[in-house]
This record gives sequence, structure tokens and C-alpha cells, in this order.
Amino acid sequence: MASALFGSGEPVVQAGKPGDEKRPMENSAIEKTKEKGFDGVDFSYDLFGGPSGQSATKLAEEAMAKDIADKPKVMAKQAKLLKDRYKLDCKTRSGVTMTKGKAQPIGPTVQLKEGMTWEKLSQMDVDEIRKEKVFPAGFMRLPHVKHEVGGMVFPPQQIEQFARLERFDVEFDLPDCFLPEFPPPIFLTTHPELGDVSQGEALSAENFDRLFRGLITPVQLDGLRMLVTQFPQEEFNLTPDRKSPKPSLGVACLDCHVNFHTTGQFHLNPDTRPQRDRLRLDTVSLRGMFNQQIHGSKRSLRSVEDFTEFEQRTAYFNGDQIRAIKKGMNVIDRLQVAHMAQIQNMIDFPPAPKLDPMTGRLDRARANQQELTGEDLFFGKARCATCHQPPAYTDHMMHDLFLERFGAEADGPIKTFALRGIKDSPPYFHDGRLPTLEDSVEFFNIVGGLKLTREEKAALAAFMRAL
Repeated sequence: MASALFGSGEPVVQAGKPGDEKRPMENSAIEKTKEKGFDGVDFSYDLFGGPSGQSATKLAEEAMAKDIADKPKVMAKQAKLLKDRYKLDCKTRSGVTMTKGKAQPIGPTVQLKEGMTWEKLSQMDVDEIRKEKVFPAGFMRLPHVKHEVGGMVFPPQQIEQFARLERFDVEFDLPDCFLPEFPPPIFLTTHPELGDVSQGEALSAENFDRLFRGLITPVQLDGLRMLVTQFPQEEFNLTPDRKSPKPSLGVACLDCHVNFHTTGQFHLNPDTRPQRDRLRLDTVSLRGMFNQQIHGSKRSLRSVEDFTEFEQRTAYFNGDQIRAIKKGMNVIDRLQVAHMAQIQNMIDFPPAPKLDPMTGRLDRARANQQELTGEDLFFGKARCATCHQPPAYTDHMMHDLFLERFGAEADGPIKTFALRGIKDSPPYFHDGRLPTLEDSVEFFNIVGGLKLTREEKAALAAFMRAL
């Protein structure tokens, strides 16, 4: 006996032998299909058997309306979390600037438990800190603004110029004070005499040829073309289940790594599961890639080529190749991957006039006394050089700080990031949990049990700003 027509409103019956009673298929997979469509996350399933009106377009419209309605609550929750963790009133100091002149944020901003001071906390051992539960919340994992969904989120100054990068469900969460300059300057290893070659513009498909033709080789120019080409991405694509208001061609490599640097864009690391355990990732700078041996916060990729190729199936699509194929994964030919890698390897760190070019250490005739003291601490008592070795100030390895010792969630091994030009890259740590260099110094003072004085901590921050 044939089944009843789907969507007719009548119970679905199953074929059987003559004489069998008709049995409703209340728990069948087809019936369950009608119930799918949670919060508009994925509408790619087969709608066969769905009731009238259950279409990907309609579900997307409903999900978008719900996301927009939920957005104030989502942002208010994140704002409260940040307020509880940090003092985000921007503090700056005359003469303390990034490469192009934007004032650097001065910290520390991380909030301590009531009655606690940095000096008192630094005198406590690991067991005391865990037992008293005084490990600062600002030293723990910083969640994505909408962690259950994740995805790329761009700062407002970038969206103002590139409206296609706006999401309807979330906004960027950190104040502009704690972000790098926009657009960042670009320095070429092949033309150090030119300084910043960006001409104050953010590289895009509209201007890359005008800005770089004649400065780089044809192969590198082709690689740059690929880096500014938009490719489909989980939240920005042409399918209904996206988070951009309009269908989008996607996200270019240099949308996140603006001008081969960063302006604080974040998403979630693609490698960790379940979703709750995935780490927020602050976009890392591509400056100095020519002198680095591993790439990626968690993945330890061994070449720029591998990093370039794998991003299409990891950062772009959360490591899910099936969703990537459905949304338009771009399989880049290995020849083009090589071109993309070549131009990335041409990007230099910003000038550091106080460093000796032969050693990467301070030129002691140019540095001030506080910076010299900071350097001595960096290579001595503070033990920073154990991982951050000149000239790029990285050891090209991954390290686990075992924060679970303090009662925090574990991060596992994380790549040692280069500290050259670090003044241009707030916020700090792989997830941006440390808004300033002072916060970073306080973090390692506690985690490393260094017992640095207030003056020593200030000297360390001064030294890093000279790198």
C-alpha cells in the first residue's frame, strides 16, 4: 500500500503486507525533518516532506529576524562580561604611540578581586591563588561575542569602509582604543627605503594593482590579487544560512589580515570540539612571516604555503569540508598558493630605530635607561627570552602555560608569537584577552611567579614598545 502524500495534513502511513494495519510514522526521519531549522544555523538539509512554506529562504528570514531581535541582549551580555573583567576607560601617554601615531593604550586594565592588589597577588603561590579563587577573570579565556555561533567579526572602522563585512547578529566588542591603527602601514623587505607603501589605504581588489604594480614582481602581484579576492566563508556567502544582510561573495584573506597586519578581527579556532571549548582567535599579523617556521595559533603548520591553503577549509569553514563544499569552497591551485606565499614573505616588521640591526638587541647609545633596564629584565629575571628570542623575538615553538594550575580553563600549547613591532598589535595573547602590554606583563608575572616590582614591570613594557 502506498504512503499518504507528504504535507497533506494526514498521518503518514507505511507500506506493508496485505492485511497489515496502517501504522503512523510519527518518529520517522522524514517527520523529524519537519522540525529542523534551529536558529537559522544551517538550512542545507533536504526539505523533502516538509510542510508548505518550509523553505530555506523563509527559514533564513525568520532566523535573521530572531538574530536581530536577540542582538541587543547578546551585546549587553558581552558588555557586562568585559566590564566585569576590565577597566576599559582609555588611558594613553604623550609620546607613546604606534608606528603611524595612534596612541597606544596604557594599562593594566584587568580587574582584580575586591581588596586584592597586583603586589599582593604576585606574592601568592599557585595553590593559594587557586584555593582563594583570585586568579583574575581577565586572565582567563575571552569568549567570542556569540560563542555558540562564532564566526568572523570585524571592527566598526573597517565595516565603515567595507560594508559587506557587517553581520546582522553581532557587533565588535572591544573599544577602538585597544585596537591597532586602521589601516595599518605596510613595509616591504625589498623596499625598506620607501617606508610605508600603503599610501594610507586598505588593500582591496579595487586598489591593489594601482598601489603595488612596479613595486613587486608579476608573481607576487598575482599572489596579492588572490589575497584580496573574496572567497565564500561560513558567515559571508551566497547561501541563505549566512550572517550578512545581503548575499556576499565572501571574505578576502586581507579582510582579516588588513594590509598584512591586523585590526583586531576575531573568530573561533577551527580545530577544537565541542563548540564550547573552541578558542576565540585574535587575527595575527603577517609581518615577518619570512622569518617564522610555524604558523597558526594551535595547528603548527610548517610552511606559509600550507597555512595559505588550509585556511580555506579551516578558518573559513570551521574545519568542516562538507559545509565548505556546499557554500562554495575555493580549492586553490598549488601554483597560486605559491604566488600567495611569495608576497606574504615580502612583508617586513615596522622600523625599530633603537634596535641594533646586527643583533636585534637595543642599541645602547639610542635607548633610554628604562628601556635598557627592561631589556636586562627581559633576558634575565623575567625569563621572557626563554621563548621570545631575537631578532623576531620568537622561538618558533609552541608552549603550554598550564593555566589550569590556577583554576582557569586550559588553553593547551600555543605558538610563541613574534614580539617585533608588538606596539602595533593590541590586544594581546591569542584571544585578545590582554588589552595592553602592561596587562601582558602582569599576566606573565603571575603565571611565571616572577615577583617583579612595579618599576621592573614598567621597564619591561617600555622595552617591548621599542621592539
